[in-house]
Amino acid sequence: MNVTPLAQRRCLNLHGAQAHLSAEQIQELLGQLHPDWRLGPHGDAIVREFRFHNFRETILFANVIAWLAEQENHHPELRLRYNTCAVHYRTDDVGGLSENDFICAAKIDTLVTL
Repeated sequence: MNVTPLAQRRCLNLHGAQAHLSAEQIQELLGQLHPDWRLGPHGDAIVREFRFHNFRETILFANVIAWLAEQENHHPELRLRYNTCAVHYRTDDVGGLSENDFICAAKIDTLVTL
């Protein structure tokens, strides 16, 4: 398990355009995540899809993500299928990506060795 400095941070209560990350900040933070994280189609979210052997493992993963989201008070969009879970982070209160999205993604990276 590789715990990065980003994963050691805590999410803050962010609102407004001042917390919205610039394109340069997004690229810098994206470089600190597992390479499977990518920008969403509109550039205002980060997304990673996780694959599992079966539905039970997929739901267990989704529950771990839900627990993490509650701990950080920052909630992703999860898209579940039988053996996949796509995690989408975007901070609606800032109208795009914030540091919170990358903090939570980094925390997930420490939990998963896929």
